[in-house]
Amino acid sequence: MDFNELEGVEGVRLVWNAWPSSRIEATRLVVPFGVMCTPLGPIPELPLLPYEPILCKGCRGVLNPYCRYDTDAKIWVCQFCFQRNHFPQSYHQISPQSLPRELFPTSGVVEYVLSHPLSGHASPSGMYSPGGGGGVVAPPAFLFVVDTCVTEEDLDGLRSALKQLLSLMPETALVGLVSYGTNVQVHELGYADLSRAVVFRGEKEVPTQQVHEFLGLTTKQLRGTGPANIALSGIGRYLLPVSECEFSLSAALDELQPNPYFVKPGFRPQRATGAALSVAASLMEVCVPNVGSRIMLFVGGPATVGPGMIVDTDQAKSIRTHQDLENDRAPYFKKACKFYNQLSQRLVSNSHVLDIFACSLDQVGLAEAKVAVDHTGGMIVMAETFDSDEFKKSLQRLFARDEEGLLKMIFNASVEVMTTREVKVCGAIGPCSSLQKKGASVSETEIGTGGTSAWKLCTLSNKTSLAFYFEVVNAHSNEIPPGTAFFIQFVTQYQHGSGQLRLRVCTIARRWCDAAQIQDLSAAFDQEAAAVVMARLAVFKTEHEEVFDIMRWLDRMLIRVAAKFGDYNKEDPQSFRLASNFSLYPQFMFHLRRSQFLQVFNNTPDESAYYRLMLNREGVVGSLIMIQPTLFSYSFDGPPVPVLLDVSSIGPDRILLFDSYFWIVVHFGSTIAQWRKLGYHTNPQHENFKKLLEAPKEDAEALMSERNPLPRLVVCDQHGSQARFLLAKLNPSITHNSNQQGSEVIFTDDVSLQVFTEHLQRLAVQG
Repeated sequence: MDFNELEGVEGVRLVWNAWPSSRIEATRLVVPFGVMCTPLGPIPELPLLPYEPILCKGCRGVLNPYCRYDTDAKIWVCQFCFQRNHFPQSYHQISPQSLPRELFPTSGVVEYVLSHPLSGHASPSGMYSPGGGGGVVAPPAFLFVVDTCVTEEDLDGLRSALKQLLSLMPETALVGLVSYGTNVQVHELGYADLSRAVVFRGEKEVPTQQVHEFLGLTTKQLRGTGPANIALSGIGRYLLPVSECEFSLSAALDELQPNPYFVKPGFRPQRATGAALSVAASLMEVCVPNVGSRIMLFVGGPATVGPGMIVDTDQAKSIRTHQDLENDRAPYFKKACKFYNQLSQRLVSNSHVLDIFACSLDQVGLAEAKVAVDHTGGMIVMAETFDSDEFKKSLQRLFARDEEGLLKMIFNASVEVMTTREVKVCGAIGPCSSLQKKGASVSETEIGTGGTSAWKLCTLSNKTSLAFYFEVVNAHSNEIPPGTAFFIQFVTQYQHGSGQLRLRVCTIARRWCDAAQIQDLSAAFDQEAAAVVMARLAVFKTEHEEVFDIMRWLDRMLIRVAAKFGDYNKEDPQSFRLASNFSLYPQFMFHLRRSQFLQVFNNTPDESAYYRLMLNREGVVGSLIMIQPTLFSYSFDGPPVPVLLDVSSIGPDRILLFDSYFWIVVHFGSTIAQWRKLGYHTNPQHENFKKLLEAPKEDAEALMSERNPLPRLVVCDQHGSQARFLLAKLNPSITHNSNQQGSEVIFTDDVSLQVFTEHLQRLAVQG
């Protein structure tokens, strides 16, 4: 079974594609019943239906090809709750020869254009634009929050990037500007002839009501008493359509100056990042409530005053490290986390997204702010300066458009899960927040964001993936014949780039199987999806548990999997074999244990937060590259070939292309590097050598063009300092301790994959 092809048709990948029919047998499979779901993944020839879906009057499940139906009696039976439903009057011509599109056998995934939010389902609460037509919501707003505690060069780079961004935005989109340093300024863009701003002090959080009063956006200050009048007043002053404020916004950006407050030598500038975000959230709450929008923070250093501060202004006091967090020596960490947790709740309730563009050589506080970005589905970009390609290209790609010229941004989405009675959903891990929807499908066991069957996503893309965790609740005494189908339905409502409300319904069917038939279960195991589901669970555990305990847990789970599904004679490690469906799983776990998701050595808390956040939203293929990077070899022997992620793959006459998702390394072997330095590639007689040098760089550019945020490109030579980006990820099969000789040696005490596998075999066969 090709699980990749199946994902292209359904948009989901299951760890187990056949499930035991009893709770007891299900718990013995060790690896959780996870489903990697890409709610809006690209599906070829996806039908777009211009009418409302048919809902079950019992559980509100959506009509799909797996329902039983009678075209003569004009009824259909829901496969989730077995409720009999009548087809509506508009379906009176239904017959076996004339079925509606959603009942076609190939219509497991369909999409509807809605005229209004779907009743009975968790729905996006976007504000409808007056006169906009059925199902069309108000245009999004983009609020720039700009840090001025940076150098003039950095500020120039940011100015030019934001001005370029205006040309990429739809003309109807609203845009606003908040700048901050020691104080916070909310710029009034409605006055083209005069620059005006409302100033707030940055050392404390200003209550929301007070922000509204200072901005002149309360019922007492305005004649109209309705929220719409207040919003329109704010939109006319602080948020304006791009077509109306391009000149005034450009002028306001040009007038921005680096923070004017004097900074003593040996001290950091007073940077009120938390206060600026709090004011920005208050402005958006009153101007565009429940309208999918983005608060885009451009920050150049750590917050040193006010809410969300992470360090003192005195440089003698260093920014917290992982060791400080473990030993509870970070005095501001918990308070800052609490502030951002409260901020995330405010943003989620209004469908507002927080993006952070951190361009600094120092930490800025992503470890604390991660919760607000994660819950709203926002984006984090880490770069060194605002003039770097990583920053500028990542920002522009965020505003990419489709073939019709519409923004690819999706706002205000919700995902709801419906299940067969014998299955319940334990939770989800990804860029989402709970909608607190209880029901028959909700399990008492919580994994990730649990206790609900519906989740809100303030934004997502066609690559955003959620990991859903399920459990089988059927009693052992209630036998289900093997081969009987069970069903799961994912119902996603969202605001399309055109402003339309849309609904995508994905219904999947899988089979119950006899747990005694271990070969059938093995054949139904997707080891790639399993590795990603386990990685997300391990990363989720880092929020509450010690990394050492998580590693022990991963090891125990792997040993149990090997003991159950391996083929061996007891107490004989040499006889141990794994079926092809499981053969790569141990090495995925080996690389996961060594990855930056669990190993924090040489990483700052900000970097760890960024890596973990990215893993929690990428699909199976992208996540696997993060866990076990890919390595290709280029030589004169022929076209590029994949090689083992091992130190033995390094050769003096090879060029290696290494892709770990976050950085891409082009590594020249020592002989190749020497020839390049001698200029052989400039000689027409060595045209093949010139092509060999160019090929990996071209392939690296192709990989980078598909990703956002933009990966870092590292071009290095063997034995050079930059080669550490490659060496750190290779399997250390040849070290300074081994007797083996090779062209490259890794100085490490880490065990190699071979030693790891030998230990696994020995422990698995003990029974």
